[in-house]
Amino acid sequence: MKTDLSKILSVGGQPGLHRYLTQSSGGVVVESLSDGKRKWMGPSARMTSLSDISVYTQTDEELKLQDVFVSMKEYLKDEQAPAPGKDPAEMAAFFEKVIPQYDRNRFYPSHMKKVLEWYNLLKSADALDFEEAEGKEEAAAAAEPVAKKPAAKTIIPAAKAAKPVAAKAPKPVQHTTQK
Repeated sequence: MKTDLSKILSVGGQPGLHRYLTQSSGGVVVESLSDGKRKWMGPSARMTSLSDISVYTQTDEELKLQDVFVSMKEYLKDEQAPAPGKDPAEMAAFFEKVIPQYDRNRFYPSHMKKVLEWYNLLKSADALDFEEAEGKEEAAAAAEPVAKKPAAKTIIPAAKAAKPVAAKAPKPVQHTTQK
């Protein structure tokens, strides 16, 4: 089964990655990729879809995280990515080999660490085979002369991640007990 990165979420304050399952009253239900446990996340949870994340490059374009993962998969073959807690110079040397066009001034070691952690989590969940639907939409958008592409979000610390757009307000509770 192919992985849709728009349904893989990084949740602020929660370790690992989560798969979006469904909308519920007042929040969303997610499933942890590492242990399979399901959780309810309220509207105040800071969730970021991995499809919304990009890596700064030296050109004007940003590199989508999915493309970074594909490059890492091609480079590493069946190996795990280097341990994320390594020396920043070692992580930078790894990314230099995998994506040589990354911006050394704006792609920080903390970002590199997250990308390495996420890659290893997706690899362990056997979720590195991605859907190509986004690429088709982008090709169609590029073919339209009037259409303007929206700017992709960049990697940001989880503490500053935006709230989910689809969160609903909680429904009022009706009390049914009588005295």
